[in-house]
This record gives sequence, C-alpha cells and structure tokens, in this order.
Amino acid sequence: RMAAKESVYNLLPRLEEKPVKPPRYISTFRPSVKREIEQSKAQWKTMGPAKVAVPSPKNFLKKHSKEPKLPARKKEQESKKLPELSVPRRTDHPVMGIQSKKNFINSNATAAITGLPKKPQPIHVDRRQGDKYLLETSGLVPKYTKKKDYGITPKYVTRRTEEIKRAEKEYETNVLEYLKKRAMKHLSDEERETLLQGLKNNWEEMYHNFQRLPVEIDTVSKKLYKEKLESQMKQLEHDIDVIEKHKVIFIANE
Repeated sequence: RMAAKESVYNLLPRLEEKPVKPPRYISTFRPSVKREIEQSKAQWKTMGPAKVAVPSPKNFLKKHSKEPKLPARKKEQESKKLPELSVPRRTDHPVMGIQSKKNFINSNATAAITGLPKKPQPIHVDRRQGDKYLLETSGLVPKYTKKKDYGITPKYVTRRTEEIKRAEKEYETNVLEYLKKRAMKHLSDEERETLLQGLKNNWEEMYHNFQRLPVEIDTVSKKLYKEKLESQMKQLEHDIDVIEKHKVIFIANE
C-alpha cells in the first residue's frame, strides 16, 4: 500500500471553500412583461388542452347529438310576405294630369341674357405642340410670397436663438468665475494686440534669417541652424493662429 507523502501543507486540515455564486440577474421589466403576457394569453395558446366543461357520465351521448341543428322553420304565412321595395312595382301607375305653367324657353333666355359670362381658367403653354396646363397648379403663381407671415422669422427660431445666447452667456460667466478662482489674469484688447504684433515681428525676423541661409547646406552646424529656425517659425505661426482665433485670453498670475 502506497503511503501519502508527508508535507508541511498537510499537517493542518483545510476547510473546503465553496465558491459563492453571485446573485441571479433579474430584469426590472419582468413584472410588466409578465403582465402583458397574461393579458394577451388565450386558452388555445397555453400548453395542453383548454379547460372546458366536461359532460357528466349520466348525460351520455345520443345519436345525432353532435350534428349542427338547423333553425326552426318559419310559418308559411310569414314566408309569403314580400319585402318592401323602394322601386315602384309593375302594377303601379304614375300620377297623370299634372302640368306646369312655367315657360322654360323665356326663363332660359332671360337667364342667358342676365347671367354673368363664365370666366376662362388661366392656363400656360410649355411646349411648341401647345400642351396646356392650369396656371394655378403650375407653381408659377406667387402664392407663397403673398402670405401674411412671409419673410418673418418663426417664433421657434427666435426662441432657440435666445436659448443659445443665454446658454453661451451662462457658460462665459461660469468660465470667468472659474478663472477668477484660479487667479487668472484677463488680457485686455490692447495687450492682446501688442502681444500679437510682437509675435509677428519675431516671425518676420526669423523668416529674414531663414532667407539668408546659403543654398547649399553642407555642414552639420548649418543643418542644425536651419532646423532650429524652422521649428521656431512653426511655433510662432501656431501661437499667432491661437491668439487670432481666440479673442478672450487668460494668463496665470506670476
């Protein structure tokens, strides 16, 4: 019989640690889904046969008991009655002897003389063949420009612009308060223009030095000097672009 190897780790008995399962996930929409399913559920959609009334064994089936029963036969007197018709029957005769004293010839002539002439509908022709179309539905009549509210800015647009301006103003005030808390200094317009002009003068001086470089750069010192000028000019261009883009500039107090 093989004996187990003696080890320091086997001296003390160990407790078996059972892994703790995390709580099962339950959706928050479970009650509503369950309620909807119960509302839309029908008897024939459930599993198994529908729960119907089972006949008693005393009332045993008889012959022809499951066959459909015809409705009771009506009496012959009711079947002989004809339905009321909206059209005249064949035996009905029209009322005779009614005459009108109106002179239709004179009345028609009077209506034609006194009546207003019919105005022709305005049309437009768009081809050589003479195809005619109504002018009103063609889009050539300036109906839209004659509206009362034509050219007036809608109320929702003005309301939206006011909300945007209000939001921008609140944002600017919040930024100013934040910068004041951090002791930031606001550059005035004159200081900003002076700073911008100084950067431009420095760039022009660097560019003048860059133009005076020789055409052939054959030494390491000339190559390093050229790279230094290019990096300084690039940095100055970036600073000038940032200052021109932003009108409000804050700097930290030293």
